[in-house]
Amino acid sequence: MNYKERFQEWLEPPFDEVTIKATKSLIEDKDQLEDSFYKNLEFGTGGMRGLMGPGTNRINKYTLGKNTQGISNYLTKIFKNNISVVIAYDCRHNSKELAKVVADVFSANNIKVYLFSDLRPTPELSFALKYLSCKCGIVLTASHNPPEYNGYKVYWEDGGQIVPPEDKNIIEEINKLNYREINFKSNSDLIKYIDKEVDDAFIENSIQSGKLSDNNDIKNKLNIVFTSLHGTSITLMPDVLQKAGFNNVFIVEEQRVPDGDFPTVTSPNPEETEALDMALKLGYKHKADIVIGTDPDGDRLGIAVRDKNNDLVLLNGNEVMAILLEYLCEKWKNENKLNGNQFIGSTIVSTPLINKISNYYNIECKLGLTGFKWIAKMIKDHPELDFIGGGEESFGFMVGDFVRDKDAITSTLLACEIAAQLKSKGDSMYSKLQDIHMKHGIFREKLVSLTKKGINGNKEINSIMESFRNHSPKEIDKSQIIKIDDYSTSKSINTIDNLKTKILLPQSNVLIFTTADGTKVALRPSGTEPKIKFYISVNEKVIKKEKYADHEHKLNLKINRIISDLKIN
Repeated sequence: MNYKERFQEWLEPPFDEVTIKATKSLIEDKDQLEDSFYKNLEFGTGGMRGLMGPGTNRINKYTLGKNTQGISNYLTKIFKNNISVVIAYDCRHNSKELAKVVADVFSANNIKVYLFSDLRPTPELSFALKYLSCKCGIVLTASHNPPEYNGYKVYWEDGGQIVPPEDKNIIEEINKLNYREINFKSNSDLIKYIDKEVDDAFIENSIQSGKLSDNNDIKNKLNIVFTSLHGTSITLMPDVLQKAGFNNVFIVEEQRVPDGDFPTVTSPNPEETEALDMALKLGYKHKADIVIGTDPDGDRLGIAVRDKNNDLVLLNGNEVMAILLEYLCEKWKNENKLNGNQFIGSTIVSTPLINKISNYYNIECKLGLTGFKWIAKMIKDHPELDFIGGGEESFGFMVGDFVRDKDAITSTLLACEIAAQLKSKGDSMYSKLQDIHMKHGIFREKLVSLTKKGINGNKEINSIMESFRNHSPKEIDKSQIIKIDDYSTSKSINTIDNLKTKILLPQSNVLIFTTADGTKVALRPSGTEPKIKFYISVNEKVIKKEKYADHEHKLNLKINRIISDLKIN
């Protein structure tokens, strides 16, 4: 069925009058009409995200209703009876209404629904799934995407997002359906609203996992500035910090109230310095030691700390991950808890520094594809191992396994605990990062994202990937490429002797080049945004700490040369 046929289908029942009217309005804009119907919205690395509006390639009550009907059919097939699900939603436009639509469809299929009475962070959904012994969880969120987006993430009974084989099986069930088969007839007796009981349990577990010390004296000497960027973490974060013993917490009031328009920022993404501008200004006003901002659904965090010049500087996701993991590994070692049965988790596009840290502590480091669902799968697949923590370059981190997704709530608490302990010793997180580099080598990373919207943008992204595959460079910044990993074909090629080995991870559209000097460049189309991403990692051994700034400058210049040489700016 082409886009015109799909469009015609949406002009009559079972679609309601509001949807039909909105669909008709697309006639005035051929490009928008085609983009709305040229394909079905697909699941990516972080679930399903898209623009809101009518059409098969949009987020609306019918696309989400069809997904939910397909999931209901699959749940009934697998678990038969006494099935329950839990649903959460964020601050975005239509999230509350769409969450109720999803609840209605589940209940219409004789599935019990626990529905949060108000917006909540995504990690609490993951926690609630296991806490309430549900088989499935749904959160309505588009993470840090622009205001016109919304999304739908599906979690399974272990608390992690769906992975093979469930993802494929569920998609098959969804694709079998037509829109007439969606049962929207709610059974209100099967919908139970939840809030405080689950909140209290989550907060207790978060503090238990993220708290390092009961010494409130040192915590009261740490000045914290926090912003929820108009998002969901405001519902829990102040309570978590206060109950853990932190009293000097200053909140950016202009960004406290949840608002799907995100009026004070261009993008509610803590990966971008601009998003934390207001928090940084408040940080200088209150002489903050640490500034933290979380994204709208409360699973990513951005951190700024004081550097050697006492300026507040934003750490990137790789740097935050390195500090938190080094500290956790060190803690486990000091407590004599390391016995060879522990592991940490990360992703193939994150900093290789994580491998250096794990090797130093003789802890296994498992690497997965992009997305925290793969780290959750590691925990599920290896119940015999203790999971210490894990992270990814895109500002996500998870402490322990009580949550099975990135968790900015507990990670924020852990970061503040570390900052307080370091400050009590006359140290800082910035200095701690330098110490990590002195121990393992200095690593610098940069992410370059190229936005390519619409049908033509998708074609352009595919063309870029194929060009690098079919005409791969021989060297990067004058260093010979010694390994090419193509995850789309599951082949790793050692270019020195042309030896090919099989990559044991699921196939994915990712290409990674590694050079003789340890430089790594990874390419992958985003699974949730119209972007192609280039992940650049460079490193060198630090000889003297007083030369640290020179090494850092040298590596920054190297990254700029790579961007220019590969023409990816």
